Amino acid sequence: MSDELTLAPSSVGLQGLTKNYGETPAVRDVDLDIWAGEFMTFLGPSGSGKTTTLNMIAGFVEPTNGDVLIDGQSVRAVPTHKRGMGMVFQGYALFPHLSVGDNVGFPLKRRGIAKKKRRQLVEEALGTVELDGFADRSPQELSGGQQQRVSLARAIVYRPPVLLMDDPLGALDKRLRDALQEEIRAIHRQVGTTFVYVTHDQEEALSLSDRIAVYNHGGIEQVGTPRDLYDRPATLFVARFLGESTLLCGVVDTPDLSVLRTGSRRIPVTNPNKVTGAAIAMIRPERLRLLPLGDPTGVLEIRVQSETYLGHVRKLGISLPDGTAGVVSESPGLASTVVPGDSALLAWDVADAVVLPGEE
Repeated sequence: MSDELTLAPSSVGLQGLTKNYGETPAVRDVDLDIWAGEFMTFLGPSGSGKTTTLNMIAGFVEPTNGDVLIDGQSVRAVPTHKRGMGMVFQGYALFPHLSVGDNVGFPLKRRGIAKKKRRQLVEEALGTVELDGFADRSPQELSGGQQQRVSLARAIVYRPPVLLMDDPLGALDKRLRDALQEEIRAIHRQVGTTFVYVTHDQEEALSLSDRIAVYNHGGIEQVGTPRDLYDRPATLFVARFLGESTLLCGVVDTPDLSVLRTGSRRIPVTNPNKVTGAAIAMIRPERLRLLPLGDPTGVLEIRVQSETYLGHVRKLGISLPDGTAGVVSESPGLASTVVPGDSALLAWDVADAVVLPGEE
């Protein structure tokens, strides 16, 4: 029996990956390089193509066109069980007739790992997910969060070069999701495996990922670090999907002139996407400031419509000069004194007003 396990993480390459169901495209011409050891998240709404892409990487779904490369080698003709990838699903998929230890050790037994070595690796994997001493229990004795930990331990026990995770926390309540997010990030740092993670939860993607691929209508809108996508979205869809924002519509005359014309106003903005013509300036709520009327540093007069107190932040719904709605977030220690019904001036730093193409 072999005691050898794969330890080195692998890169994943997607080249023109396409999947059609009849005449309906589920995934459209996806090109993406996932680096060895990276935590890459596919983020998007339901039906955007992220899970179908994951299933094509795993080998569960045959691409219509394109290829999947592992360490530069095509695996399109390689069956799922020979790709050597770990998989964690939203459903725990544990064997009810096996103990926790036997569930975790199942991939090792399939790989011919000797019993003594198997026991050692199972104990290490359970320790990694903070389930020391649970090996002899039945899955039915565990909570949902504990069962998901067992599923994760089973996926990492043989140190797969790539670990695919399909919305593994989607069935858990927020408290458990938050706790397991921290554990998953710690496990990734510890084991070094390449993680490919699917979720529709924006906060989850931002907190876990090295990079995020934002999906929409079967294609990737933008790939970048969480900070890049949040601060510098390339499209209106990315801006709206990754958090709240206040949007100012107007026109940019030239890509090198950082001014948005909206009505008779000329508003200073940042234009990293070199947009010209119809444009929208996006400003995140926490980057906006409310100032008293008459303050010379104010830019736009607005009216406060609503207030929501969330403890760590106060959110104010505002009405912009063109009648559209916006939102301002204030931390309690820096909150203004305005209340619904008040008028005030809106201000921001030029670097925080990012210009996007005017049409989504």
